[in-house]
Amino acid sequence: MDKVRVGIIGSGGIAQGAHLPGYQACAEVEIVAVADVSEKTARAAAEKFNVPEVFTDYKKMLLMKELDAVSVCTPNYMHKDATVAALKAGKHVLVEKPMAMNAKECDAMLKAARESGRKLQVGFNNRFGGSAQALKRFIETGDLGSIYYARAQALRRRGIPGWGVFTQKDKQGGGPLIDIGVHILDLTLWLMGHPKPVAVSGTYRQDFGKRKDIIGLMGQWDTENFTVEDFAVGLVRFENGATLLLESSFVANIEQDVFNTQLFGTEGGCTLNPTKLFYEKNRTLMDATPVHLPNVQTHHAEVRHFIDAILEDKPVYVPGEEGAMVTRIIDGIYRSSEVGKEVKIEVPEI
Repeated sequence: MDKVRVGIIGSGGIAQGAHLPGYQACAEVEIVAVADVSEKTARAAAEKFNVPEVFTDYKKMLLMKELDAVSVCTPNYMHKDATVAALKAGKHVLVEKPMAMNAKECDAMLKAARESGRKLQVGFNNRFGGSAQALKRFIETGDLGSIYYARAQALRRRGIPGWGVFTQKDKQGGGPLIDIGVHILDLTLWLMGHPKPVAVSGTYRQDFGKRKDIIGLMGQWDTENFTVEDFAVGLVRFENGATLLLESSFVANIEQDVFNTQLFGTEGGCTLNPTKLFYEKNRTLMDATPVHLPNVQTHHAEVRHFIDAILEDKPVYVPGEEGAMVTRIIDGIYRSSEVGKEVKIEVPEI
């Protein structure tokens, strides 16, 4: 195969802002079709990116024999069905984050991928950033030693989205935890080398979303139909004895937004934002700041790796199994909050 022919399922913001331009930047890609339940949205995307075929039913698009792969860029509640249908139709899939609404849906997607023999990549683009890649190299060469604790934060001061379905639990699955918390959780687990989680405890709250006196810096949302949390926190325990604290908010009374992970290792530590390493050498405490890190367009890099995996028949960079593990932990935080105690993380045989 010297050319990958791609279709897009869900042609709105993330498709037009990230996936479509990412594919256009790949010389080996031909974008052959877009699909969206809104014909207006699909046609706007097709016109903007010069795509020949437009569908309002993605299942009809999947009948195209010339189609090799698809990006699933729908709201969360449609990820599973679209992904499974595409895999069963013999297409490789890049599905936006979170992988699905819950772990049960993830398992159905993993099963379809294994049975079809097609590739399934999850859209955790933050792994591809210059800082993340640099820290990963330091970790893999042993500069941090054994990582025993991590603190991951995706916190907004006033950041409830005023558009889309981000505030509707039946369509989104949750609030900041499943929207932005997934990004920093995935990045942190990846940096840690994906230790096996065994249990999680957590809580979530809804203190601001239904109030009409809260500023909407990302647009005013519908307070009457706000059904997700606006803050969540969870503590994950791993089989190797390490722990991870995850904090996520749409609204919090803090100084500024935070998107950061901090890793504690036996030989050194690090932070993502700002990118720094901390260690001791010759009985002297040292801080190291990497310089000249590449400014990577992470969505383009994500798409590039997906296409390379197809062309070279190699594993994808963000496999479905790792995307599903992120969702299992998030499920655990929600469940722990509801039952008021720590819950086990179990991975079924698929």
